[in-house]
Amino acid sequence: MMVEQRKGFRLSRRLLLGAAVVGGAVLWGGTTVARLARGPSGQKNAGRIADIDGISLPLKPPETSPAFDPSLPWSAKGGAINDASGLSVTPVYGVVEVRQEDDIARALAFARANGLKVSVAAVRHSMGGHAFDDNALVLDLRKFNKVSVDAAARTMTLQPGACWHEIQNLLHPRFAVKAMQSTDIFSVGGSLSVNAHGMDHQAGSVAGSIRSMRVMLADGSVTTCSLSENAELFRHVVGGYGLFGVVLEATLDIVDNAVYRTSREIIKSDDFPTFFAEVLEPNRTIGLFYGHLSTAPGNFLEDMIVYRYDEVADQPPADQPAIGEPGGVGLKRVIMNLAKWGGLFQELKWFTEKTLEPKFESCTVARTAAMAEGEACLVTRNNPMHDSVPYLFNDLRDETDILHEYFIPRAAYNPFIAEAREILRKQSLPVLNASVRIVHGEDLALNYAPEPAYSLVLYINQPTDADGNARMRELTRALIDLTIKNGGRFFLPYQLHYTGKQLLAAYPELPDFLAKKRQYDPTELFSSTFYRALKALSGTA
Repeated sequence: MMVEQRKGFRLSRRLLLGAAVVGGAVLWGGTTVARLARGPSGQKNAGRIADIDGISLPLKPPETSPAFDPSLPWSAKGGAINDASGLSVTPVYGVVEVRQEDDIARALAFARANGLKVSVAAVRHSMGGHAFDDNALVLDLRKFNKVSVDAAARTMTLQPGACWHEIQNLLHPRFAVKAMQSTDIFSVGGSLSVNAHGMDHQAGSVAGSIRSMRVMLADGSVTTCSLSENAELFRHVVGGYGLFGVVLEATLDIVDNAVYRTSREIIKSDDFPTFFAEVLEPNRTIGLFYGHLSTAPGNFLEDMIVYRYDEVADQPPADQPAIGEPGGVGLKRVIMNLAKWGGLFQELKWFTEKTLEPKFESCTVARTAAMAEGEACLVTRNNPMHDSVPYLFNDLRDETDILHEYFIPRAAYNPFIAEAREILRKQSLPVLNASVRIVHGEDLALNYAPEPAYSLVLYINQPTDADGNARMRELTRALIDLTIKNGGRFFLPYQLHYTGKQLLAAYPELPDFLAKKRQYDPTELFSSTFYRALKALSGTA
């Protein structure tokens, strides 16, 4: 009897222990999933990457600062500002919340009279102090955002704080944006300042869609520029990172909100140049395209999903609904954040994209409404371009996700990808996403594409401590060296991890660009941490 009681007691303890373990695992799993699914609770402020190539970036605060002009619309007096990386915390003199053109003119006059530098900012998704500087007066343009549409001329005229997300809502359902990034979270001014490009491989960059711009220069004068009027200024403002003036308004081309049939195909990365030359480039009915490379260890940068959108009608049905917002945000955020934990979860992410995503695709045009397409999945142009990627933003405090982009002459794509694959495999930072885009040759002053190129866009996670920054710097420099070796260039809106030698090798026209900056802005009123970095690395500080 006693033996049986002791056995029952031991059995009960095992059951209790097992239940406790299972319960703890369920609780941990639930808590972890909830944490990974949680959206951001605020700006990540993880300090500051304080040097470029060993040159210190922070400036000492002035011994005395001018009194704030009470007539200006200040949203902050003093304080600090940051960007999307969370690694650029920078003290500023103050922030003026611009709502009208006169706010800009008066702020520039105040800065000139008081020896202040001026930086131009909106949503601040650049990652290297491009939109602010130490002790500068920052113009926040987000509420300087009016948009008007001229349907007859097929243009829109807008202020630089307008965000692509709201612009698309305004144009829909009749019209669509011609050129912008592959996500719609950016401001027009930001896109102009970096000459952004996106999913329309035929339209190319934003520069090709600009009819004209009105720009306020450092002395407060206003001028109009375009490819045919004041073309030199145009070439320096577009892709000029806000260093030549403040764009007051821009007139851009718009296009029909065409109906597309969606499809996807898995190919080998090595086959992409041939696929582009033989399938994508000659077919003018393919309105949008993007390619996602696998980041799963089993076929890292080897397989590619080619997403294409073939036009089947130039206008959607009259009853086309409003553009939908992204769905499944919590689940997508969990999958993206789990991918930071290693190979198994990277395989899960790739499996999800390859196998599950097509089953949940949102087909927004009635299947029989456009050219009797039957069971095809049909969308309008606005649908795939209306992605504000909320699942990329999280509340994980000790890490951040960093963008890279490398532009490679088309003939060098395969050798570049082969070596990039080995570099990325041998380092420890998780590669969350790898995409391929198409860019055309440009004629701009600080030009990332002097010839037609493919671009490799990488989204890489890092800890926000000193070791994480050091590892990201080492990786960035290795990829830049590879890019230069293959005759390419790296995109400048991201972290300031390059060396002076790398910068001048990729952008040999930089000294001319900086000389022209001083011609248009002799007192260097417009400044940023990025601008000071360019000067220091080029030897013109």
